[in-house]
Amino acid sequence: MEALIPVINKLQDVFNTVGADIIQLPQIAVVGTQSSGKSSVLESLVGRDLLPRGTGIVTRRPLILQLVHVDPGDARKNDDVGREGEEWGKFLHTKNKIYTDFDEIRQEIEAETERVSGNNKGISDDPIHLKIFSPHVVNLTLVDLPGITKVPVGDQPVHIELQILELILKYISNPNCIILAVSAANTDMATSEALKVARQVDPDGRRTLAVVTKLDLMDAGTDAMDVLMGRVIPVKLGLIGVVNRSQLDINNKKPVADAIRDEHGFLQKKYPSLANRNGTKYLARTLNRLLMHHIRDCLPELKTRINVLAAQYQSLLGSYGEPVEDQSATLLQLITKFATEYCNTIEGTAKYIETAELCGGARICYIFHETFGRTLECVDPLGGLSTIDILTAIRNATGPRPSLFVPEISFELLVKKQVKRLEEPSLRCVELVHEEMQRIIQHCSNYSTQELQRFPKLHEAIVEVVTSLLRKRLPITNEMVHNLVAIELAYINTKHPDFADACGVMNNNIEEQRRNRMRELPTAVPREKALAAGPQGDQDGAGTWRGMLKREEEGAGSGPGSPLKGAVNLLDVPVPVARKLSSREQRDCEVIERLIKSYFLIVRKNIQDSVPKAVMHFLVNHVKDSLQSELVGQLYKSGLLNDLLTESEDMAQRRKEAADMLQALQKASQVIAEIRETHLW
Repeated sequence: MEALIPVINKLQDVFNTVGADIIQLPQIAVVGTQSSGKSSVLESLVGRDLLPRGTGIVTRRPLILQLVHVDPGDARKNDDVGREGEEWGKFLHTKNKIYTDFDEIRQEIEAETERVSGNNKGISDDPIHLKIFSPHVVNLTLVDLPGITKVPVGDQPVHIELQILELILKYISNPNCIILAVSAANTDMATSEALKVARQVDPDGRRTLAVVTKLDLMDAGTDAMDVLMGRVIPVKLGLIGVVNRSQLDINNKKPVADAIRDEHGFLQKKYPSLANRNGTKYLARTLNRLLMHHIRDCLPELKTRINVLAAQYQSLLGSYGEPVEDQSATLLQLITKFATEYCNTIEGTAKYIETAELCGGARICYIFHETFGRTLECVDPLGGLSTIDILTAIRNATGPRPSLFVPEISFELLVKKQVKRLEEPSLRCVELVHEEMQRIIQHCSNYSTQELQRFPKLHEAIVEVVTSLLRKRLPITNEMVHNLVAIELAYINTKHPDFADACGVMNNNIEEQRRNRMRELPTAVPREKALAAGPQGDQDGAGTWRGMLKREEEGAGSGPGSPLKGAVNLLDVPVPVARKLSSREQRDCEVIERLIKSYFLIVRKNIQDSVPKAVMHFLVNHVKDSLQSELVGQLYKSGLLNDLLTESEDMAQRRKEAADMLQALQKASQVIAEIRETHLW
């Protein structure tokens, strides 16, 4: 199992080459407050002074520290770059440069920190990758994080505490991460900020190991026995105490090896019963053991994650396409594919089916039968016509002669006016279908033919050609729809089979009017009786012709155009606001209303059926049939090939990044396969 950690280091190297952190590899994150001794713990594990020192916040970028154990005899043959000594380091950002002087490593950490984070004590989440090769270390992967602080100093932002906590949580939230919570022994463990933060993401403490530093700096008369025994703060992975070098030791450049030897002597003297379970060496062995077991538990999920990502990047790389070799064939292929997908979207056979909303042919069908159909059904056959309008039309159609029957010309004038109202929704239907066919262009560009995203100029050219084709067909389709309405207006077919019943109703009403008039005529009387009555009779009575004439004059005197009752004043003719219609006027209006409604419904049915057919023939089907030939004719020209097939500026870069990531994932998959073959897993 010891070989598992180098395997993870190898995986880390693979993903470092592409600068990606999409795979959460097992590692150990060091968390603690400022001056809690985090850096000293790390240096004790390495055995060398390599971390920046100072007051305030020193670690301002995450430091991913990989410790690689090498045998003393194999150290030189494992690296042939002219290295001197048996310990050396490498930074990811300096490529293959070898550092044998650990003071140079410290200086490079400081310089790289200031390069990204500035020199004003600000922090950054961009990590520094450092690999240390030594025969004196165990295989470990550690992450040194900025120390938790409360009060901003210098030019630090006021939210520095929140920024540091977010950075720490970013790393320790990784379920494959072991948390090394560092606290000083001369502080109250119940107020440990490191353990508090660790519990936010690991409430059960299953992946938290506590480290108590500065055991030698506790107040006289006190000890850390209860803390080290786990009686104060129980931690499932354990609690280990260590003794760090003092600042005086650091200033005097006391070797870490000497400090570890003094630490062992202190533990034997102060905590003899716990000496073998505390100290830096025990901490290193424990971390190594925990990390190995943790890696073993994480490998199955890690393998699955790598395989899924490899499939995703394989698909992504495929969508970017290969570099163009045959421009003519590529252009023709893209044009054909776009035209095919455009037509398939209309037919409902496209590869990518929209689930969020209707599109393509489905929306066109919705426009025809839901939007347009329901709009026509909501058009009132008598909308905009009042009874007075109808009566006025009847009277205007009779000229100066009073009519005995309803004039047919009045019906034609009125019904044409109503039929004309069907033209506006019909033209609006054409507009909606045109808009949807314009939307199909974008749909095909986004979902169906992702290759077009490689060639923005070709995409723009295709959009322009299709838009121009739709623009040319729009007035032709509008003209046809206009003609459909004009055809209905050109000839009012009163012999239409569906209109026969309405005509029968009108004839019955006319016959009824004739019978009513016959009943209203005065009964014949002997001439003698009429003369005998003379002036003494009821000459203006209701039953005499004078009475009938009087009634007709009174009735006519209240109609539109003749509003006066009694004498007519030609100089001042007031307009009546409203009046009650005579029984004959009411019957005439009812007849016209029935005829208009009946004929309007016939025409509306015709328009509702013929307009979608015209739109399909003159717009939709014509564009489908001529789209590819139009695209080929406009774009398939030798002089346009280089310009149209010019890739976007970032496409080549994205293709390279995807290819590199796919290669890294494939290498990682091979590494995990080697683990299974060697029975390490």
